[in-house]
Amino acid sequence: MPRRPPSLLLIILGIIAAGILLLVVNNDAGSTFGVENDDFARLIFASVLITVFSAGVVAARHSFGEVARNMAIWLLVIVVLMAGYLYRYELQDVASRLTAGLVPGSPLSITDSTGAVTVTVQKARNGHFEARALIDGEPIRLMIDTGASITVLTAGDAEAVGIDVEALRFTVPVSTANGMALAARAQTDVIAIGEIERRRVPVLVAQQGSLEQSLLGMNFMGSLSGYDVRGDRMVLRN
Repeated sequence: MPRRPPSLLLIILGIIAAGILLLVVNNDAGSTFGVENDDFARLIFASVLITVFSAGVVAARHSFGEVARNMAIWLLVIVVLMAGYLYRYELQDVASRLTAGLVPGSPLSITDSTGAVTVTVQKARNGHFEARALIDGEPIRLMIDTGASITVLTAGDAEAVGIDVEALRFTVPVSTANGMALAARAQTDVIAIGEIERRRVPVLVAQQGSLEQSLLGMNFMGSLSGYDVRGDRMVLRN
């Protein structure tokens, strides 16, 4: 039995998928093949429209109703996919809101039309603001402490992010909820809360058992353009 050639649907969907993939991959670069991403998106849209209408003319030997129905389906698919790209930032915000609601401590990142980024964190049950941060790629739950001059990690969290705790020298006195303790100086590559990240952030590592939860201190918070508390929410501005 002869092999059937690829249908028009598969060809069109392949073109759209390849174009959307290129736009996603090159989103941060701002251009694709030297063309601004918004212009490239319009080019894909126009190309697919031409293909669809051309196919409709070629397929005129079929009934008009069948051709019109197929073209309407293609147009609907194209419009949905292109709308998904054009409103990608709004869709990202919706995804962030869902994640923040389902996973305690998850930061809600929002990028406005000017490109400004804000991150919202919720107050935890213990009455403190907490954030699920990524430290060197590892998820770490941090309590935001504006009274701490520097970010302090528990020994367990420090080990999780790749710090060799055994090699540290615990010579820095720190005040904890359990009283005075000794900590050691270390440094992280990246601390990220939602879409806000800072690189080469100095931290202290508390001795084993002297700190119950890692703290996000002012060496991170002070690098922000601002932050404020709105009821049970704290809004961080990049």
